[in-house]
Amino acid sequence: MITIVIQHPVGDYEAWKKTFDSDPLGRAASGVTGHAIYRTSDPASVLVLMDFATRKQAEDYLPRLEALWKSVGGPLGLERPTAKIYESMETA
Repeated sequence: MITIVIQHPVGDYEAWKKTFDSDPLGRAASGVTGHAIYRTSDPASVLVLMDFATRKQAEDYLPRLEALWKSVGGPLGLERPTAKIYESMETA
């Protein structure tokens, strides 16, 4: 499995989540097979995992995601998120 791992600072989690749920990039149509959202005790930070069946799908999705981040400001992000593509090597 291929996963984009995103570390995302957020100014307002509820506003960010509303935008995430609106799915502006069409996750399913872009090859996202599932996602998970994690938070720590710091409410201004989330970790998002987006799963893909192929590396190509993730590589095609990532630049679109980064372009979206550049266009969004205000309460949705304090600074630009970071993202990397990982390949699952082992799960137990």
